[in-house]
Amino acid sequence: MAMDFKAQIDKKRVPVHIAIIMDGNGRWAKKQGRLRTFGHKIGVKAVRETVEGASEIGVKFLTMYTFSTENWKRPATEIKALMELLVKSIHKETPTLNQNNIRLQAIGNLDQLPEKARLQLQKSIDETSQNTGMHLILALSYSARWEILHATRQLAAKVARGELNPNDISEELFQAELCTAQYPDPELLIRTSGELRISNYLLWQIAYSELYFTPKLWPDFTREDLFEAIVNYQQRERRFGLVSDQMLVH
Repeated sequence: MAMDFKAQIDKKRVPVHIAIIMDGNGRWAKKQGRLRTFGHKIGVKAVRETVEGASEIGVKFLTMYTFSTENWKRPATEIKALMELLVKSIHKETPTLNQNNIRLQAIGNLDQLPEKARLQLQKSIDETSQNTGMHLILALSYSARWEILHATRQLAAKVARGELNPNDISEELFQAELCTAQYPDPELLIRTSGELRISNYLLWQIAYSELYFTPKLWPDFTREDLFEAIVNYQQRERRFGLVSDQMLVH
């Protein structure tokens, strides 16, 4: 009998922000003897499951690594299929987001997206902007190194204009230039497919995040898997560089 992980979750200690690396669509499709693009299509169901599960238990921010800047190097046919799937999925899911009071947002170098994808994304962002529940943040044409360089250039331009003294650059000022300036850092990062790496994702923001790796390929990931990751997270002690005794004092 499957375990009921949802029942084990302490609702008072649900992570405010969860970040996910959705990995394994291609391998999942290959196992079925299908094209990689088929895996991406089936992966949309796992996105829906995860978004609804996170919203259901009170997660406030969910950031999903949807398309990295490195993904532009993939075969043109796969990129075209991915972008078409993105447009179609966002259009199709927007009414459900509204029903669930979920607000869609996006981070990354969005200017790189094809016009059709960019326009549909903006339309859905606008249509869900009044929702007050969970923020669903799609990382699109995103990479952490790109983001850090972009933030650095912004600060360098302010210094060049005489608006900022280099000695005044703090973590807070730097963070204010990141795509995620308006969001808290994720407490939990989940990666599917058994790969044990971060893949250039939210490198600044996950400095103190708990990391959770599952061997499941993304299309097989369910809301129960999400709940299992949260139960695992809640069993850990988060020390932020301190020792346990100091945490008790704090």
